[in-house]
Amino acid sequence: MSSKRKALPPGWCWATVGDTGRYINGFAFKPAHREAAGRPIVRIQNLTDPKKPLNRTLLAVSEDFHVATGEILVSWSATVDVFVWNREPALVNQHIFRVVPKEGVVDRAFLFYWLKIAIDQLLKSEHLHGSTMKHINRGPFMAHQIPLPPLAEQKRIVETLESLLSDLDAGMAELEAAQRKLAQYRQSLLKAAMEGALTVDWRATHGKPQETGAELLRRILSERRARWEQKQLAKFAEQGKTPPANWQAKYPEPVAPDLTDLPLLPEGWAWSSLSQVGWLDRGRSKHRPRNAPHLYGGPYPFVQTGDIRDADTFIHKASASYSEAGLAQSRLWPAETLCITIAANIGKTALLAMQACFPDSVVGFLAASDEVSVRYIEYFMRSAQQKLEAEAPATAQKNINLEILERLPVPVPPSAEQIALVERLSEAISAARAQDDAIEHGIKQAVAQRKNLLKAAFAGQLVPQDPSDESAFELLARIRAAREAKADVTTASKRGRKAKETA
Repeated sequence: MSSKRKALPPGWCWATVGDTGRYINGFAFKPAHREAAGRPIVRIQNLTDPKKPLNRTLLAVSEDFHVATGEILVSWSATVDVFVWNREPALVNQHIFRVVPKEGVVDRAFLFYWLKIAIDQLLKSEHLHGSTMKHINRGPFMAHQIPLPPLAEQKRIVETLESLLSDLDAGMAELEAAQRKLAQYRQSLLKAAMEGALTVDWRATHGKPQETGAELLRRILSERRARWEQKQLAKFAEQGKTPPANWQAKYPEPVAPDLTDLPLLPEGWAWSSLSQVGWLDRGRSKHRPRNAPHLYGGPYPFVQTGDIRDADTFIHKASASYSEAGLAQSRLWPAETLCITIAANIGKTALLAMQACFPDSVVGFLAASDEVSVRYIEYFMRSAQQKLEAEAPATAQKNINLEILERLPVPVPPSAEQIALVERLSEAISAARAQDDAIEHGIKQAVAQRKNLLKAAFAGQLVPQDPSDESAFELLARIRAAREAKADVTTASKRGRKAKETA
């Protein structure tokens, strides 16, 4: 800790985390301890996500590991944070401290906020360890110091802080609710577009199309085959070979959609499969290990699932790049390729704004014809994301395969209506995005305001000091003296017993 400390308000003193109570690390429960009945086991995931199911056990453990409703818990690994346990009485798992506040030194509610500050400081210090699994060791945690006010002032701070935070939390809840409604609106908008409800008025104005979706699909399929044949003939010519007999029979016919249980489409639309309107293939990254340094740092963008997840329709920049060696074991996809993730974040999509490579956890889609609107297909894939996630097997890391995408049913409107749909969706989603950005800004401001309130509370600026309050320094000194006296008595007792044993 810095040797230059700010002057503390009257009656305040510096205290370590260890001064404020007992911090009991949880019991190392094993999978064999889990049973259908018994007390619940609190794991870190139960703290970060209250919806996660609780494991239970009938194993008898020390009372030290029993946590009651309302007690403070600190996760010191993975997600480093402080929580209040608000569910039924339970048992604490390892990597979680059960906090037993020291009576007369610190108010329980105050300690919760005090630990928030301490952990925030430790997360920014050299005491945070681990690249993938973040954690703080017990020693630095217990020795960490922050200002401690008198006990009476702690209670006043909590009362004022909780009143202010209550208003702030209510505002935050409204913003988050608006954010959820916007997400639902976007999904409803996409659903309405793919069912034809978004362009009902457009069809009424424009009348019957000159070319229906079914006629358009036949043209697309014809061009799909023609492009394949041109590509094969080019290969034969490049190799100096004469095309063998019946070479056209090797054309990979796209799978037709299963029309069972599919809803009726508006007049003039038709059902297709994703493979009928385009070519799909997985990305490539064959080299092992994949993180070999010689594969990276070159001029070829290497798009990964995170780039697709975070993109706003188009990917203009990749988080990594391939060298010539990287490109040699991959494939360079053209601009306007539709990227579809098939692992972890299933069904996330974005369009390449430049040539790029990507790994086999991403599928590339190329339009089979100039008559296929890739923007329309991208919007369709957004509407189908929940369906794709539902089809993914429940494994440790959910994923789907290329075959699922190839047979995915796609509604095909006439060309002019596809253009109208893309225009309307782009306009509506752009407006929703602007609202989302405003909400996100509001949430960031609320988070910053919360931090400022806590900062003010622990700088002695939230409530006035009262000279009649017992000084925290005197209180802590008395507690420490009592603890040392108890330790001396215990040591003397042990020496006495040892002297009798050796006499």
